[in-house]
Amino acid sequence: MNKTKLLSVAVIALLVLNFGILGYLFLSNKHEPNGRKMPREIIIEILHFDENQIVKYEKTIQEHQKLIRKLDSSIRKTKNELYQLLNEEKIDSSQKDSLYLKLANYQKQIETTHFNHFLEIKKLCKKEQLDDYEYLTGELSRLFSHKPRLKH
Repeated sequence: MNKTKLLSVAVIALLVLNFGILGYLFLSNKHEPNGRKMPREIIIEILHFDENQIVKYEKTIQEHQKLIRKLDSSIRKTKNELYQLLNEEKIDSSQKDSLYLKLANYQKQIETTHFNHFLEIKKLCKKEQLDDYEYLTGELSRLFSHKPRLKH
């Protein structure tokens, strides 16, 4: 085999390998960038969801994320209003307090949305999965913290 043919084969092999790796990385979106499993995957694993449950769970995730994005947007807007008060000569404390209350209400709505999301997940569980659900609820704060994830 001459050098040109050998070089061509090597280049093609490297291209195939690179595309394979890229495809794997894009298609296996089961982990966060730091290599930890996504909460979605952990919940499916802990609860031993079947395919039908996973499909329903995906729908609840989409609804949940839509609500949370809307609330996050409202929080950002309200925080901008609050921080704009810093540019005022004299800060109106009633306006400031009103914005604090608005932010607290949005945060309450977020927590309510999270809580209701997990009630929806419970409804997806079969009787034999309820013990696993109980374990999951005991680990929720750790699951969504920035510390190392569950190993179950």
